[in-house]
Amino acid sequence: MTDRIPGARLLTAVVLVLAFMPPAAAAGRPQGQTSPRCPGPVAAAPPAVPAAFEVGALSESEVRLTFIGHATFLIESPHGVRIATDYNDALRLPVVPDIATMNHAHPTHYSNHPDPGIKVVLRGWNDDGSPAVHDLGFGDVRVRNVPTNIRDGAGGTERYGNSVFVFEVASLCIVHLGHLHHTFTPDQLTAIGPVDVVMAPVDGTYTLDLAGMIEVLRALKAPLMLPMHFFSEFGLERFLALARPYWPIERNSTPSVVVSRASMPASPTVLVLPGP
Repeated sequence: MTDRIPGARLLTAVVLVLAFMPPAAAAGRPQGQTSPRCPGPVAAAPPAVPAAFEVGALSESEVRLTFIGHATFLIESPHGVRIATDYNDALRLPVVPDIATMNHAHPTHYSNHPDPGIKVVLRGWNDDGSPAVHDLGFGDVRVRNVPTNIRDGAGGTERYGNSVFVFEVASLCIVHLGHLHHTFTPDQLTAIGPVDVVMAPVDGTYTLDLAGMIEVLRALKAPLMLPMHFFSEFGLERFLALARPYWPIERNSTPSVVVSRASMPASPTVLVLPGP
């Protein structure tokens, strides 16, 4: 089932079976209107299969977000563009996405052999150590990235080893933090821009420590925060215990939620989507 959010409250919608065709790619900027709120600069878990995948009509102002597990979400646009975040070989998606984003801190965040049906693969790093730069339009979606650093295996720093991906769709700015290892600089916050929905890793060990993640979320000021990259209910609760003094916590009954600008909570809210 998919929940829609009217304001800060959650309502249950309808489960339908999978059936729709992928849209054609568009060159340059997306055909639909992108959000003026996030302009941006020019420029190993065991395999899991969701028991069901829901498909329903979206209005021009709605986006469906489905938590597949770990750091992978399926983002669906009003025109049917499907995006998988941190696409990897460990988690099986219910559909072949049109766009796959990846990061390379661990194999559960990328694939060396993505499905050949994926039209656009965006890696959040470059093998030569230079920053990855992405800014493209596909259908009614714009995708861009902001490079960040990660820790390397020797305890040092790998510059530009991660990307924060920004998805502009249906006048919303949806941000996936990837395998974030540090708080943001002012320039990075400016590059990301205003945020409506943020998908944040909350394990507190492999990625950024929990106090740092709270700092990041307070800096982003997103109305809706979706935790990811937690390995147990105990690990999730460690994050929620630190988050409760700042934001209300909601738990969704299903892994999917439909969001729109009109449905954004009146005050910033953490929404937990159940994983597989």
